[in-house]
Amino acid sequence: MFVILLVGAFLPPLDFFIVNVALPSIRGDLGASSSAEQLVISSYAALYAVTLTTGGRLGDLFGRGRVFFLGLIGFAAASTLCGFAWSPWALVAGRALQGVTAAVIAPQALASVQAIFPEREKPLALSIYGAIFGLAAVVGQAMGGVLISLNLMGLGWRAIFLVNLPVAMLVLLFGIPLLKETRARDARRLDLGGMALSMLTLAALLVPLIEGREAGWPLWSWLSLVAVPLLAWLFWRYESRLARAGGAPLLDPSALRAPGLGHALLIALLFYSIGSFFQLLSVYLQEALHMTALQAGLVFLPFGAGFLLGPLSTSFLRRFCGAYVNPIGMGLEVAGFLGLAGLIAATWTGMHPAPMPLAALLFVIGFGQGLALPTLMRMVTGRVSPALSGMIAGIASSTLQVSTALSVAVIGGIFYEVLGARTDPAAITQALIVAILCIAFCLAGGVALSIALVRRAPPPRAEAEGQV
Repeated sequence: MFVILLVGAFLPPLDFFIVNVALPSIRGDLGASSSAEQLVISSYAALYAVTLTTGGRLGDLFGRGRVFFLGLIGFAAASTLCGFAWSPWALVAGRALQGVTAAVIAPQALASVQAIFPEREKPLALSIYGAIFGLAAVVGQAMGGVLISLNLMGLGWRAIFLVNLPVAMLVLLFGIPLLKETRARDARRLDLGGMALSMLTLAALLVPLIEGREAGWPLWSWLSLVAVPLLAWLFWRYESRLARAGGAPLLDPSALRAPGLGHALLIALLFYSIGSFFQLLSVYLQEALHMTALQAGLVFLPFGAGFLLGPLSTSFLRRFCGAYVNPIGMGLEVAGFLGLAGLIAATWTGMHPAPMPLAALLFVIGFGQGLALPTLMRMVTGRVSPALSGMIAGIASSTLQVSTALSVAVIGGIFYEVLGARTDPAAITQALIVAILCIAFCLAGGVALSIALVRRAPPPRAEAEGQV
């Protein structure tokens, strides 16, 4: 039964990581533009972000097992659309649908772990659940390269999406009889208006950032960006009114008044500035260094190994570093990215960076990411009462996914702006170095904010529980 739940935790991050090494192959096959490439990643992240809280509430209302399996069927259908996509925009549509259905699957797995396991078994179950994200990072990049290289039945890059179908079929076959059904006793109704407004606000922000550059920044792109503050205000007004009327808003404004919570969510917004890195490093490895998809996927293994080990080291490091584990983890990422930029800059154009230093730097980045992520989540949820922690955890997870989408849109846009019309190795290398420095700058901002937050007001509940 636990294995079935772990699949729910494994598939969403796997399908984020697995696509990165396939982007050059997708561009060559479908003729995708750079903006379409970015949308392949950001559409998944953005739709996942705005659907995550609603996905959790669907399970509370209709039963987590039932919603888990329906989400899995939808995810399989979306993967089929991606696997047989006939154009870049068909692929983007499939990825958007994947993001929505992944956001339906993921909350059911975590909520079911909380509901099914007895208290004495929960810590181990949740630790394994958390480690699954690191495992997905390891497996995703490598599996993408392996599947493309094997070219099973001539499918090429399409196999990275179609591989989800047998997995989904096996889970449905063995999971439906085994998984115990649970639901919340005080389930709240869906906030469809808030969900629609949040989607519209994100779309107004992300689409022009991704499409505007390649289209020459037409009038519609500027009008869309100007509309973002108005749409955000309408969303906030709608949620406030719904809360005052006794409804169940997607984002309860009263919860955000907790001391330091807005500060912590800003750190979360900077945290996944790393989101564009996987795509851009794949472009560098395959188009500047002419690696195969398999070779490029294997380069990411040290990052995944570090990301897997980071969460397992959190408790040990907290004994010595206390609440500063989060800024230390993000600081390791900053150091790793600065070292990586220096290594690439010091390498002759078209030559491969020294393997051992490259692996060590990627391991440091992954370890820092894995170390900081659980402490960041606890830093956010520990600032509110236990009654609100579920909603705030959903908001924090959504903020991280919005961070990913913004990273792809903004830092990816900077990469392609620096690259321009050139495709030679020197231009790709220069653009990658600029993008890496942008990521390091965002993470450094997160480090500074995290240190200031810990010094100003550590979260009392989390501190008492020893969780930050």
